[in-house]
Amino acid sequence: MAKVLVIGAGFAGHTTALYLGDKLGRQHEITVMSNRDVFGYVPSWVWVGVGHMRPEKTIFKLKPVYDRMNIKFVHAAAKEIHPDAGDQYVIGEEIGTGKESRLEYDYLVIAPGPLLNFAGTPGLGPDGGFTQSICSLPHAVKTREAYLALCERMKKGEKVKIMIGTGHPMATCQGAAFEYIVNVHKDLVKKGLRDKADILWLSNEPALGDFGVNGIQIKRNGHVLKSDEFIKAVFNDHGIRYQVQTGVTKVEEGKIHWQNYEGGEGTTDFDFSMLIPQFKGQPFKYIGKDGLDISSKLVNPAGFVLALHCSQY
Repeated sequence: MAKVLVIGAGFAGHTTALYLGDKLGRQHEITVMSNRDVFGYVPSWVWVGVGHMRPEKTIFKLKPVYDRMNIKFVHAAAKEIHPDAGDQYVIGEEIGTGKESRLEYDYLVIAPGPLLNFAGTPGLGPDGGFTQSICSLPHAVKTREAYLALCERMKKGEKVKIMIGTGHPMATCQGAAFEYIVNVHKDLVKKGLRDKADILWLSNEPALGDFGVNGIQIKRNGHVLKSDEFIKAVFNDHGIRYQVQTGVTKVEEGKIHWQNYEGGEGTTDFDFSMLIPQFKGQPFKYIGKDGLDISSKLVNPAGFVLALHCSQY
């Protein structure tokens, strides 16, 4: 009987576990280790952040699902990975008790999701910083509260500046920020408050609508539009200003500091800002048979696992 261990229960880890549990779970041991005991439907958090969806509608408990699918669940945060053949195991810290959990494996799937590197930009983020986030459910709830409070200010006649986009020169996931800025625009129109808001898209993309994938193409009525043309037209129609080729370097209360591709620097004021942080790999320790740290052989400088077989390190 083989032991398969999946670290993480997001889209990648959860989907992997379900397929393995269904196909192999009665003959082999499938285990998921996750620091969260719920699955979060991340795409819906752009709706939570404007108050259009209740937070509890975007999550469900993992263990009852896994119990039906021949999958074991361990509620623990992975800390160390020991990948040597013949003695392969993961050490985790159980959530709630702090006890050490050691799980042996024959096959390992590493899918914990990214580390949200708010610390990479001074002043970024909702915890000790000055910007909002929709990258986790607690953050999306905080964003909702901050956004609705902003709407109350607008209802009293105050004009505000809203900034949405990326918060680090190396940030990705521009698509989530794009969805959120469109949701904010539509919500303000519905509330009759759009004329009270100056909305700015601030992004490190080389071109509007690049989204980190060199853009997309849209075919409509026999005509092909590139994403930069389409999104530029949409933003112009909706009065959304945009500034690309720009990396945020620092955030202060009500003020964004940035640098563009040409090295030019500037600051932009805001009343409300939702900026996506840089994503990095989770800071697991990879330990060899001699007890030495072999992380540099298995992950890149950002912490993401290299496309190597363990025997190659």
